[in-house]
Amino acid sequence: MTLTVFTGGTIIIEADRAGNTRTSDAVAFAGDRVAALGAAATALAAEPGAVTVDLAGGTLAPGIGEGHAHPVLGGLEAIGPNVREAADLAGILAAVAEWRARHPDAEWIVGASYDATFAPGGVFDATWLDEVTGDTPTILRSWDYHTAWVNSAALAAGSITAETPDPPLGRYVRRADGTPTGTLQEAAANTFIAEVVPPFALADRVSAIESATLDYARQGTTWVQDAWVETSDIPTYLAAAREDRLHTRVNLAFRADPSLWREQLDSFVAHRAEIRALGHERLSAETIKFFVDGVIENHTALLAEPYADRPDERGLPNWEESELTAAAIAFDDAGFQLHIHAIGDSANRIALDTIAAVRASNEPRQRAHVIAHVAMLAPADIERFAQLDVIANFEPYWAQCDAVMQDLTIPHIGHDREGWQYLIGSVLRSGATVSFGSDWPVTTKDWRPALATAVTRHSHLEPAAEPWLPHERVSAGAALSAYTMGTAKQALAPERGTLNVGMIADAVWLSNDPLTVDPNSIPSIEVRGTWLAGARTH
Repeated sequence: MTLTVFTGGTIIIEADRAGNTRTSDAVAFAGDRVAALGAAATALAAEPGAVTVDLAGGTLAPGIGEGHAHPVLGGLEAIGPNVREAADLAGILAAVAEWRARHPDAEWIVGASYDATFAPGGVFDATWLDEVTGDTPTILRSWDYHTAWVNSAALAAGSITAETPDPPLGRYVRRADGTPTGTLQEAAANTFIAEVVPPFALADRVSAIESATLDYARQGTTWVQDAWVETSDIPTYLAAAREDRLHTRVNLAFRADPSLWREQLDSFVAHRAEIRALGHERLSAETIKFFVDGVIENHTALLAEPYADRPDERGLPNWEESELTAAAIAFDDAGFQLHIHAIGDSANRIALDTIAAVRASNEPRQRAHVIAHVAMLAPADIERFAQLDVIANFEPYWAQCDAVMQDLTIPHIGHDREGWQYLIGSVLRSGATVSFGSDWPVTTKDWRPALATAVTRHSHLEPAAEPWLPHERVSAGAALSAYTMGTAKQALAPERGTLNVGMIADAVWLSNDPLTVDPNSIPSIEVRGTWLAGARTH
């Protein structure tokens, strides 16, 4: 059994959701557990075979959790055109043209994630892509992964014309004459990808998840919630686990289909049993994902009142409420955790109502159900998270008034509802559990700039900027708690999230203390090491 003793810096034992913290000057790991703190830990350094790590004035903190991400999708972005780095529409087209020149024999061009603010209303035209792709079918996913942009050859491959009706729960954005522009929203995009676009090879997908989890290990992340898993993704994860190519823990959330969930129920139970039987400490599948709505930026998030710029539009519901309730009750009864995507205020109300119905219908037990994003929350619903013991999973990097907020989000919902967004401080003060995530590859998977944003409510790149909705700022301790204790609760892992004696030894070694430095400098803190269950992964 390996004995590792850390001295020479600050040990953050725990940070709670109120922002209270406990620290020490030493900690010892014995095997996969925290064995001692303070003087008792220092004394263990004299034991035969003990390894001592000098923190060199740095900080050791509990391992970071990632409450909502899409690591396979993120890893696969490296295979296609590098459109994410583009600064404008011309940059996207140049990246696609460059990729095509390097892959002249490619049957399809598949890439992500373009910036939706580069075209008015986020609507991109197929003919723009045609100029650089010719007759090679091409699909690019928007940064939100709820929208796709295709060229004319791809529209032809999918047999999408002016006469093609919109699919259930999706939209083909059209020109005034009814012809499709090439912008596909929600199910129109996802069904096209599933049924028309050739899938990536298994080897590429396994490499993508390995690359993603290596990156997570390098930044101190020890657990990740993959928040959108199709059954076609399961072989990827099984292969990665069997080949020991997972470098952090990943929990899978199987996506419940509104039209197929009854058939999926037994299948998901069987897949969960298969993954449990594998017995791999870094892979689990305890969660079901529900998409209640879409996103504000393409007018598919579900609002209680109409969009400010479209008075005849309230969004695109993905479920009939009665079906959502029935499905949630059934999956909860089967022992699954629920992970519910809710962006609009109406979607969040529906998600809370759904969990209330689950609690009223099924036998009492410890639950850790999650509502993810909580992007727009009516003030009347704030207290319900604590009342229902629902985890509010926020993506704190979004809690700033950036270009997307200014150009798309606020114009769509109006200034009267601007202040309903990312109410992290209010939800925390209500007594609810908050966890943090990134929704990578929608935005950066790096937790450091996101933690800084939770504290400042503006970009760290603009340190003198005015905070956006400043009353929703939280302390650095509360933000760290959301990444540690909050995600541990979400991960159904009460033995993780702190460095108290007896806990699982997950830790990250940082060059500075994120609780005491200027919040704007948190993103520049170096990660010097990562330990997962006492084993060094970086």
